[in-house]
Amino acid sequence: MTLLLGIAALALVLAALWLFIQADPRQLAQRVQTAAGIVILLVAGYLGVTGRLIAAIPLALFAAGLLGWLPQPASIAARMRKTPGQTSRVRAAAVEMELDHDTGAMRGKMLIGKYQDVPLEALDRPTLTGILGDVDPESRALLEAYLDRREPGWREHVEKDAGAGSAEPPRHGPMTEEEAYQILGLEPGAGNFEVRRAHRTLMKKLHPDQGGSNYLAARVNQAKDILLRRHR
Repeated sequence: MTLLLGIAALALVLAALWLFIQADPRQLAQRVQTAAGIVILLVAGYLGVTGRLIAAIPLALFAAGLLGWLPQPASIAARMRKTPGQTSRVRAAAVEMELDHDTGAMRGKMLIGKYQDVPLEALDRPTLTGILGDVDPESRALLEAYLDRREPGWREHVEKDAGAGSAEPPRHGPMTEEEAYQILGLEPGAGNFEVRRAHRTLMKKLHPDQGGSNYLAARVNQAKDILLRRHR
């Protein structure tokens, strides 16, 4: 009888080892974590029933974490990863522009006039340079930044009296927090870490060697300053 029980026990151990070897490591780890959570929760329950709440509460919270009942805080690695698909938006009276954080590509559309709601990509260079003299300085600066990125040599093909390249920098009113978030491509309430990261990303894209724009760079710097000053 003892021999039969020993053989049966050995068979069970071998079967358990075989299942352990064949199991998916992720599923096995999840099952072990779940089992550990249940055991710890039972221990916490026993301690709570017997009046030892000081020990029961931390164990219960730990068990709840193992069982996935508590929200998991974002890891440092997750915070360091850049969110794909972010875009910055800058709007003036006559034109709206977007900058893709991933590719550095610029796109936009006209907001007023003959070409209202027409994407800038659909307008050729002569049409865009012809618009420059008909819009306000801030809109002109945005269009020039777009042309600098799309066709770096466009200025060489424009006559001096065409209205491009204004001598004075465009003047604009105070930037709101909403505009600052849009320029940096962030959701309202983003923290200092996200603000600084978005600022660094955009400044790399707006470097002159990358076809950048001094006007857009100034707007990005202004947006960063406004949002960081909010937390002081």
